[in-house]
Amino acid sequence: MGRVQGKVAFITGAARGQGRSHAVRLAQEGADIIAVDRCQDYETVGYPMASPDDLKETARLIEEQGRRCVPVQADVRDAARLSDALEQGIAELGKVDVVVAQAGIAPLRGEPPMQAWIDVVNVNLIGTINAIQVAIPHLTEGASIIATGSAAALMPQGMAQGEPGNNPGGTGYAYTKRALAEYVHELATNLAPRGIRANVVHPTNCNTPMLQSEPMYRSFRPDLENPTRADAEPAFYVQQAMKVPYVEPEEISKAVVFLASDEAGFVTGMQMRVDAGGYLRWHGYRV
Repeated sequence: MGRVQGKVAFITGAARGQGRSHAVRLAQEGADIIAVDRCQDYETVGYPMASPDDLKETARLIEEQGRRCVPVQADVRDAARLSDALEQGIAELGKVDVVVAQAGIAPLRGEPPMQAWIDVVNVNLIGTINAIQVAIPHLTEGASIIATGSAAALMPQGMAQGEPGNNPGGTGYAYTKRALAEYVHELATNLAPRGIRANVVHPTNCNTPMLQSEPMYRSFRPDLENPTRADAEPAFYVQQAMKVPYVEPEEISKAVVFLASDEAGFVTGMQMRVDAGGYLRWHGYRV
């Protein structure tokens, strides 16, 4: 315990799923949390987003660990509002040491045309950049930036994207995760002289509402008209070399805590895979 004692973490997408898991795990290790989430649905996303009550529950779970939490509803697409949310947290908690840019969506609905592409780029890529860049002026030596990528960014493009044009939201999802991986690589290069680290964590299938949703079941079982979780789950295994259909959010949180802590004091510019060997399925050995 205490691996991030005294640090303050700014986390987007914190109301549930991986974001909540990261927030609670960091709190268990001694961090105070600025927890941000939009808490509104998107028309192009076929599963409900987190609610204001979900964000309140995240705050309760953090405070249950004996740590402080500043929960704020803010849309990562709005850099000005996101900056205000961060400033609100800093005003109460005094600083920010860790950025976890977690907020993301998988919009798989096709109407209106191309709106799913627009939404996923605005949230997953621009929203991640916004979260990081509003925080950079407040970060000092020893700070850590962690962005959530995806195993989809590491697959051969055709496999990750499916049939181009048929599903702009799905192809856009893979694109955003590849693009933010390159962005963080360049960011890490520029921040290294200041002693600020930046890394990407790439999860495989993760047991969250994004994966456990009707649109995702359809994505994995396009041969069925109305696939259920029971129908889709056997197909989930294709993503991993290890014999699991998905990992739990807490497994990703372990990597986040490591990268946020001083244990990773010289770890920067890394693309850390928590993919149950998914990368091994698509790529040979490379240095």
